[in-house]
Amino acid sequence: MSEVASELARVRGAFRQPTLTLLHQRQAPVVIAVFRAAFGRDNRPVPTARLHAQVEDHLGRLRGAGEPDVPVGSGREVCLRWMRGQWLVRTLDDSGREVYALTSHAQQALELVKALSRDRATLSEHRIATLLSTVRRFNSEANPDRTARVTLLNAEIARLTAERDRLVDGAELEPATPDYMLEGFTELQLLISALPSDFARVEERFAQIRAEILASFRSEARPAGEVIDDYLARADALMTATPEGRAFEGAFALLRDDSMVGQLRDDLAALLEHPLSDQLLADGERAELRGTVRLIREGLDRVLSQRSRVTSTLKEYIVSHDATRDRELEQTLRRIESELMTWMAHSGPRATVDLPLLPARVEVEQMRERFHDPADDVVPTRLADLAPPETAGPSRQDLMALGGPSLADLRERLDRAMGSPDPAASLGDLFDSLDPSLRRPVEILGLLHLAADRDLAAEERTEPYRAVRPDGSQRTFRVPLVPLPGTDPSAPDLDRTPQEDAR
Repeated sequence: MSEVASELARVRGAFRQPTLTLLHQRQAPVVIAVFRAAFGRDNRPVPTARLHAQVEDHLGRLRGAGEPDVPVGSGREVCLRWMRGQWLVRTLDDSGREVYALTSHAQQALELVKALSRDRATLSEHRIATLLSTVRRFNSEANPDRTARVTLLNAEIARLTAERDRLVDGAELEPATPDYMLEGFTELQLLISALPSDFARVEERFAQIRAEILASFRSEARPAGEVIDDYLARADALMTATPEGRAFEGAFALLRDDSMVGQLRDDLAALLEHPLSDQLLADGERAELRGTVRLIREGLDRVLSQRSRVTSTLKEYIVSHDATRDRELEQTLRRIESELMTWMAHSGPRATVDLPLLPARVEVEQMRERFHDPADDVVPTRLADLAPPETAGPSRQDLMALGGPSLADLRERLDRAMGSPDPAASLGDLFDSLDPSLRRPVEILGLLHLAADRDLAAEERTEPYRAVRPDGSQRTFRVPLVPLPGTDPSAPDLDRTPQEDAR
């Protein structure tokens, strides 16, 4: 075969892929537009009934707008045709609902259309710098020569050190140009838009492996033990047996590192906060970049869920496979064969015997479902007679310490202080001079109550009340200043905040 003929065969094989069959048909613009409107930017699965209604509504609107190339039929019929074209797949989500999801072929077609709808990237400094950086990093990680690797690393360290020293010394920081930022955002969007189809491709590969395992279980002719050992070994090597599985394992090993994911989130946030990002990116593009980490995590969750279904298929087969029943069936068949040989030895060549197609049904009027168990009539063990423990109740003094204010004692002390020739300057000074038993926090409320009965006015300033709790601990409260009659309330500096008032 000539070179051009082999190239034509490869091209024809590519055109038979569902991605190009979708884009090559006459109705491709309508189908792509409906997919983008129904599944959004994140390509999230849509419940079956909702997608049927949405597709029917979108197609009706397009017919009303005069679009000629619109698929005919109801929403359900159109979705079924798209499933046959391998652009939609119907599956179950985590809650057991039936949902539609875009296949990797449809997502790849959406990416291609989305890339073509953007401004085409041209040759630029950013693209050449990205190419050189990628080749340099690839060579430094894959070069088999130890000396060459060390030389490359030393050169990179020297370059980064020189740039750091230049910035530390106060050199001018060259700002990025709008063209450079636009090229960088365009390449970043192309990389991110390819992620959903990559995850979908791995997910579809696991679904295909699951279908292959089920088909092999149903048609397996080998012994059960050999089947189980074979597929258990296949389950252990599932992630390394296919290119898709190996690629996902590598991505998963990188993305399950929380520090790396956090660095990705911080870098994206810094790029979106750049002064030029508002001018270069639309709101939808900013939202797409901001949701990159969530997009990656959702793709990983879907692939892991599909892998769990493969594992559960193996588990269900192992659990449901009854080896005892297989042995009983084999023994029954051997006994039938033995009886048949005995009957053939004593009967003629034209002898017949009438056998029912199904065994006769056993008629049982009533069958006991539960039989007598002598253990049910055993007398329970006698409970031990345990006297309740003796506990000493609280004393009267303890109860009084936890009660309300001692109004009688406080009234007596207040009257005595107000009638004294040398009264206290304020209600707080009177409180601090009382016995510890009358300086509980609740006694402050009692004093304020008695002061209100005597029409003693409070000021805006505060003064400290040093209370003593029943357990001996102390607490300082700031209470409005209440001067006592016959004193000068402006003399003491009662509004200061002492060191112990920090609480």
